[in-house]
Amino acid sequence: MTGRTPTGGLIYGVRLRSESVYRYVGLTTKTARVRLRQHLQVAGAGRKTPFYDWLRKQQREDLIVDPLDWTDGLDELGEAEIAWISLLRQEGHPLLNLAAGGLGPTGVVWTAEMREAARIRSTGRKMPSRFGAEAPFYQRNHSAEQRAKWSVARKGTNVGADNPNYGKFGADHPSFGHVMSEEAKAKLSEQRKGAGNPNFGRSASAETRAKMSAVRKGRPKPSSKRSAHTRHHTNRGIKKDTCQYCIEDSN
Repeated sequence: MTGRTPTGGLIYGVRLRSESVYRYVGLTTKTARVRLRQHLQVAGAGRKTPFYDWLRKQQREDLIVDPLDWTDGLDELGEAEIAWISLLRQEGHPLLNLAAGGLGPTGVVWTAEMREAARIRSTGRKMPSRFGAEAPFYQRNHSAEQRAKWSVARKGTNVGADNPNYGKFGADHPSFGHVMSEEAKAKLSEQRKGAGNPNFGRSASAETRAKMSAVRKGRPKPSSKRSAHTRHHTNRGIKKDTCQYCIEDSN
């Protein structure tokens, strides 16, 4: 069975059962009930718009979706939505539509007031976490071009006091108490082996070696491997199966 391209559609309005004014007008090539169900799914996923913010606060049984108009052509459908939004706004309906309606993007540009209102609505909101196949970017990768753009844009940012975690230690640091699982450690280790290591094939420059030497100058060091073993293992009560001196001492 082959799918058919819709040639017409429906204009619908969403309101509360207890009110006669509409809060949203939309268009669809499906039924009004199906479209409302889709809106509820999007709202549950956390999309931030005035309509979805309002929708999340309502009970499903309190919502009514009314068919307002029907057209036989898609072009007429977009024009009908524009006309209905304009008409209802003139009649005082508190519509939450961001755009004036119509098919396709309408180039809505948020004002400073709209952004501030959205910020206030979203403050403190707990967003549902989506993992695996439910995540919108699941099994997708950013292009090398996009990563290069981000690299250039972020170069030199979050350095020193500009870093949001600058000066945070212990329990004040957001990563405090976080422990990677053995599985995550193994995966990270595998990713950084060979060519995956950011320092693969690189060697320190003469300038870097000179700096490292200057920093370490005067620092007491073990005179031999045996002395290092005594300092770092024997004196601390540590035994390692990979240390030849630990093995010798235990025999």
